Amino acid sequence: MLDFPTTLPSEKIDDLPNISGWEAEVTRVVNHDAPIFLPTTNLKLENINAVFAIALHMHQPTIPAGHDGKLINNLQYMFEHPQEGDNHNAAPFAYCYSRMGDFIPELVNQGCNPRVMLDYSGNLLWGLSQMGRNDIIDNLKRITCDGLRSAGGDRTYQPYVEWLGTMWGHAVIPSTPIPDIKLHILAWQQHFAAIFGWEALARVKGFSPPEMHLPNHPDTLFAFIKALKECGYRWLLVQEHSVETIDGQSLTHKHLPHRLVARNSQGETISITALIKTQGSDTKLVAQMQPYYEAKTLSPQKLGNVSIPPIVSQIGDGENGGVMMNEFPSAFKQAWGDMANNGGGKSGTVGVCGTEYLELIADAGCKSEDFPECQPVGQHQIWQRVNPENCQTEAVENAIQELKQINPHFHMDGASWTNHISWVKGYENVLSPMYELSSLFHQKFDNLLLNNSEKSITKTSEYRQALVHNLLLQTSCFRYWGQGMWTDYAREIYQRGLKLL
Repeated sequence: MLDFPTTLPSEKIDDLPNISGWEAEVTRVVNHDAPIFLPTTNLKLENINAVFAIALHMHQPTIPAGHDGKLINNLQYMFEHPQEGDNHNAAPFAYCYSRMGDFIPELVNQGCNPRVMLDYSGNLLWGLSQMGRNDIIDNLKRITCDGLRSAGGDRTYQPYVEWLGTMWGHAVIPSTPIPDIKLHILAWQQHFAAIFGWEALARVKGFSPPEMHLPNHPDTLFAFIKALKECGYRWLLVQEHSVETIDGQSLTHKHLPHRLVARNSQGETISITALIKTQGSDTKLVAQMQPYYEAKTLSPQKLGNVSIPPIVSQIGDGENGGVMMNEFPSAFKQAWGDMANNGGGKSGTVGVCGTEYLELIADAGCKSEDFPECQPVGQHQIWQRVNPENCQTEAVENAIQELKQINPHFHMDGASWTNHISWVKGYENVLSPMYELSSLFHQKFDNLLLNNSEKSITKTSEYRQALVHNLLLQTSCFRYWGQGMWTDYAREIYQRGLKLL
């Protein structure tokens, strides 16, 4: 049995999300090796040919656009300004954030064996609370919290659902200041625990990077993977074209788990399991349950000495666009009904959660050392020029600069679900203030945190206010829609953060 703290952080303090002050408790809860799904799963590998896993990504940014410039969620802004753009979709969006709490119990009670993974940004979770949408949170608790049973008292729905951790402020990791990567990860974990409880947090073992954006700079990647492992994560979801084999080729075994290897400019290495999100960015793939139909074409594959079912992994926006709002519900239910009619959803081609799959194959004798290795795209060019066994920071930076000179397409901005959007180019007026605010934040607080007698600094209102503004400024949305209203929002958050610091 895991040992949980006897008290929970409150969800909000001083009208802000409670995202700091409980770092020691969070770290204690998440760092364990206990199985999550293995004790309860109703799946047996020997009955399965192939599997698929789908994740729904949910996010709305926090913006300074409420009454008197108050920080509110964009969903609230949509409800309050229904005549602007697509804001008439506010109510359908809100329902999308809630509906898995209806779909999963409905399917289970019909004899289906559904699975879904959920990825909600910290911005959105705070926004739902700000709006008083306890109906949505309570519906999510129904399928999240162990021990909350259906009205009949006969079953719990938690084993059918896996939450994925993410960056609290929906920050794209390659351009996030390195010291803030772990702050986002911990902030999300504490916020999630405050809403859903310590037991629910202890089960969060997979990570979903915002925009599927994987850093390819050796030091940023290393810091990211190190932070993930220190925060108890066992695996992350990775976009297929954002990684390469160690010798620089495209992946040839994309339906098997991989070992993502990170080597920094000092030659240190670290690795973590990666599940490969296949194909492109189109939400239609999830909305029409394409991963299920693709998995039906696959057969068991050998990994090490073990034959395992391959996995098709896919993530899409859970609310964005007509296909997710309108086509997904019927396609989702139809697919699970189809599986129930062909082996009860427990044989042939079945759905899984990511951690459930990894625990099942590990229990069958599959070791992570047997997984094919991968690294972020473009890194093989660096390690061709720098001896990875004897490398130094200067040599790595020289290699990067040399590669930029000879190859105009080479960059260290990372890779995401799309190749045609940059979260860096053209956004200097957001990035420079962002890095400045982060630097000031760490100048003010890092020395205090090093002093053991000041550990309670993260519980103070001063720290929390500054942290919230620092993390919010890194939200990807301020570098997605082009110059204008969204970059103005960023400027306002920066100025408020500057005043606080």
